[in-house]
Amino acid sequence: MGIGSWKYVWELGVGSWELSLTYNPQVYIDASAPARIDLAGGTLDIWPLYLFHDRAQTLNAAVSLRARCSIRPRTDQRIVIVSGDTGSRVEAGHWSELKANHDVKLLGLLLHHFQVAGLELHTSSESPVGAGIGGSSAMNIAVCGALSAWTGKPLSEELMLHIAMNVEAQAIDVPTGVQDYRPALYGGVSAVELRVDGVRRVALPVEAGELSRRLVLAYTGATRNSGINNWEVTKRHIDGDREVQQRFARIRDIAESMRTALERGDWAAVGQHVADEWDNRKGLAPGVTTPAIDAMLAAARRAGAWSGKVCGAGGGGCLFCISPPEAVPAVARALAAEGAQVLDFQVEHDGLRVETRAAAKT
Repeated sequence: MGIGSWKYVWELGVGSWELSLTYNPQVYIDASAPARIDLAGGTLDIWPLYLFHDRAQTLNAAVSLRARCSIRPRTDQRIVIVSGDTGSRVEAGHWSELKANHDVKLLGLLLHHFQVAGLELHTSSESPVGAGIGGSSAMNIAVCGALSAWTGKPLSEELMLHIAMNVEAQAIDVPTGVQDYRPALYGGVSAVELRVDGVRRVALPVEAGELSRRLVLAYTGATRNSGINNWEVTKRHIDGDREVQQRFARIRDIAESMRTALERGDWAAVGQHVADEWDNRKGLAPGVTTPAIDAMLAAARRAGAWSGKVCGAGGGGCLFCISPPEAVPAVARALAAEGAQVLDFQVEHDGLRVETRAAAKT
């Protein structure tokens, strides 16, 4: 069932842990979680960057491009992973074998952590590979939710977030941020407040439909590696690069101002803050933007967009543009004319969804 929060899905959408989510090899489990658009403040969510910038926060919106997984029981104790996106298939006789490097490293590490047996895990994603919209983090949360249900080991929201973040860092070999797992878990439009005393997700009073009808999301056609880009920028900040530090201070201030504009429904101001965020982000490192990305965003502005920016670390993946609703069709056509793939989406209210049902009898 599609319920707004992860906790509610577990407690009311599926049933009690004791009755329906205890370990049972005769159940099918299906889970999904949404990707996200990062509106402002990205990269500051990587520890310890936010500790150097008081009032740091990231703003994001979950989108209806979901990462999906299914778990099916086997008649033996083997573990099989099948990625519908890459066509990869990995088999193991025991969970301890899944820590080795292979084509589905993140999935293998999650199965290793939950120490499972006798199942097949199938995955697919509605977002393009390397899109920069948190697709791997959404898959991470979906698989964590499914494996928690399969093993009958309930996870608190905070524990699930920690497991997802730490396992993904193991998979990509560099630190990860804290932002992307939260829109996947909770859905909606939110601020992730980054403080000395902890990280707090705050739902923003923004009507999803009003934001959706002002956005165009498009895939640039080039993948990117956010882990590498963000880690390089993080190291430059820690090593004392004054320009990078000042740009992040401005990005922090822009996110603060954008949050106010979002809460007021001042969409033109939101558009200006997106432009300011992108201007500062482009200077963080070489390769954040490319000539192709610049051409796409320029075409969108000529078609009536207030502004736009690349999602995630930049260099490729997806970009989004924000515009008056009446200009959205023209902006979409302009991006397509520049070679972008315009994606069909809505801002997503729901976060993680997990469903269980009895396996068909043979």
